[in-house]
Amino acid sequence: MDKSLDNTVIKLAEADNVGIATELTGLQVGAILNDGTRVIQKIPMGHKVAIVPIGKGDKIIRYGQIIGFADKAIKAGELVHDSLISLPAPPDLQSIPLPDALVPEYTPLEGYTFMGYRNPDGSVGTKNVLGISTSVQCVAGFTNFIERKISQELLPGFPNVDGVVALNHSYGCGVAINVPAAIIPIRTLRNIAANPNFGGEVLVVGLGCEKLQPERLISQDNNASSNIFNMQDESLHGFEKMVEGIVGLAETHLEKLNERKREVCPVSDLVVGMQCGGSDSFSGITSNPAAGFAADLIVRAGGSVMFSEVTEVRDAVHLLIPRTTGPDVGNAMLEQMKWYDDYLERGQADRTANPSPGNKRGGLSNIVEKALGSIAKSGTSPIVDVLGPGEKIRRKGLTFAATPASDFICGTLQLAAGMNMHVFMTGRGTPYGLSMVPVIKVGSNSKLSRRWFDLIDMDAGRIASGEMTIEESGWELFHLILEVASGNKQVATDRLGLYNDLVIFDPGPAT
Repeated sequence: MDKSLDNTVIKLAEADNVGIATELTGLQVGAILNDGTRVIQKIPMGHKVAIVPIGKGDKIIRYGQIIGFADKAIKAGELVHDSLISLPAPPDLQSIPLPDALVPEYTPLEGYTFMGYRNPDGSVGTKNVLGISTSVQCVAGFTNFIERKISQELLPGFPNVDGVVALNHSYGCGVAINVPAAIIPIRTLRNIAANPNFGGEVLVVGLGCEKLQPERLISQDNNASSNIFNMQDESLHGFEKMVEGIVGLAETHLEKLNERKREVCPVSDLVVGMQCGGSDSFSGITSNPAAGFAADLIVRAGGSVMFSEVTEVRDAVHLLIPRTTGPDVGNAMLEQMKWYDDYLERGQADRTANPSPGNKRGGLSNIVEKALGSIAKSGTSPIVDVLGPGEKIRRKGLTFAATPASDFICGTLQLAAGMNMHVFMTGRGTPYGLSMVPVIKVGSNSKLSRRWFDLIDMDAGRIASGEMTIEESGWELFHLILEVASGNKQVATDRLGLYNDLVIFDPGPAT
């Protein structure tokens, strides 16, 4: 990161012809940068200022990459607003060369551990939670009732259990259950129930008449009679009998969960999901690079990290394919990009639907600029695998888990992939949280982090102010991940009980 222009402007690469205003008050008209550029238009914090004259049709460059073309001549010192920028064509997927096979090489990181809950299948939880999965949205009112009842009446007797979670969703009936696209929501729900933080104790509540039968959500080696409860069971007479039945099943699961104890686990047992939402122009300068540095540390320690959000990768995929460990992984990533291109086209949408109005107010002009900052959270490690939506993580190292960019859908799919820790970067601010895994919230700018002091867990904005380096921030985040994973530190979303609903990605038709 180059701040040679001025302490109030960040230039990210030598080739850049725009800089980012860092001060809370932005850049005022008449300010003179160290290179002699005179600011001729107010530049809000996080927005771009032209540091050289840019002719009509000329490239606008940030991160050393083309983020667009000027629709009119832009003077040095002028605000480079999204209204002045034409979007470049996306990378041609067919013309991106696939890499040769490579063996990842990095210096191992040893001696770091956390306290986790080891499961019989070898996975490790960072929470100890009773999950009540559902096969259809119809039972959501019932599962919410049961969640409250168990939390108030049973949990005090099981001190080692962190909580109970109703895994409600909007799928299960009124859908074309046998079409090819149905595999995505079905495997998503099945894999969420197998998340390490549930300890293998699967409890599924069904109605009885739904298309998605509960048996499809548990593995064949689980005893259905002790794990599935159907509200339409004819032996149940009245609501109270239903409540008694499900509470009895839940108590059996709670007894098993209560026997779990934290033990020393290597970092190689971590599965960390990296995600960003409510991004701003600082996200690609501070929080995402810090997360990327921490991701590299986890990979070096033998752990697993995933990054996602297809639309926020698509315009930078040409920078990621060379990092894949071979043509099979590279081709798998290109196939996920192509699948999503086709999905958007069928819905008569395109990549211009991203970014959001808030992203633009935070200085992000278009999806190209957003994607270039988004991929920074992947760090520099080789990409060892690519997952389709709802698939479970298969390999240690850095994985691309294909998901939509929607915060809620992405988080749901990363849960299904098996993450036991979540790191979420934000520049505009969001109360996003998940009850199933700890969510560390990292602020990209100090203005937000100070204003939301009790919602943001770590301030990466100190990178922009020069108080710390990306490396120092990355190490701080790495240690914070270990502390939270061990239960030694509570994240804001858990302390405040701020949790989002699951949102299932269902590209199939409703009937």
